Amino acid sequence: MGQSAVGTGTTRRWNDSDSGPGPGWRTGYWLVLGLLVISYGLCAVQSTTDPSPIAFLVQLVTVAVILRITDVAKRVQRTAWIVLGIAGTATIVVQIIGTRGYALDIALATASAIAFLIAPAAIIAHQVHRRGLDLEALLAAVTAYALVGMFFTFVYNLIALAGAGPIFGDASPDSLSAQLFFSFTTLTTTGFGNIVPVSPGVQSVAVAEAIIGQFFLITAVARIMRGARSS
Repeated sequence: MGQSAVGTGTTRRWNDSDSGPGPGWRTGYWLVLGLLVISYGLCAVQSTTDPSPIAFLVQLVTVAVILRITDVAKRVQRTAWIVLGIAGTATIVVQIIGTRGYALDIALATASAIAFLIAPAAIIAHQVHRRGLDLEALLAAVTAYALVGMFFTFVYNLIALAGAGPIFGDASPDSLSAQLFFSFTTLTTTGFGNIVPVSPGVQSVAVAEAIIGQFFLITAVARIMRGARSS
């Protein structure tokens, strides 16, 4: 009986451990990455600046999953799920009745930006308290990095919707797809140069995104190295 209890306790400690291959393969970050791929694809096919209601629903599910796997306080989770549920229901109703307009586009872009701001913050807050290097830590870093790119995508989208003209000038088509492409090339400092913001405000946002992208990579590498030393 005593040996069984010891064995059970050992198994429980292994399953709850922050190191080793087990937790990484079972982590919910795989699901989050899958949802992000879907969100990216839905945004990439948008030939206008209008946010996609379907993509917004996927984003709501993504945030809900992230709040669950990052062990956010139960009260915060319940509040967030209520808000997400109301937003999701409203989006479905709007989609069914076919209502579209400027106010709805602004609301969707704003809500998407907020969602993609909360999500990486929750991941980072969760990961700073973990020790050891495992697959979950790597997936969390990749997920948070991609979420930052999606956040800035909708910042550009919101600026385009609220502004008087295209943010990339008349020579480049202004669409959610172009904003997505520009955001990730800026975040990774790839900078192909085929899309360039014309207003000082958007240029300042782009500079901020590039700095945040490099800062994130530095801190992510430091986190990985610290985890490697701890394990």
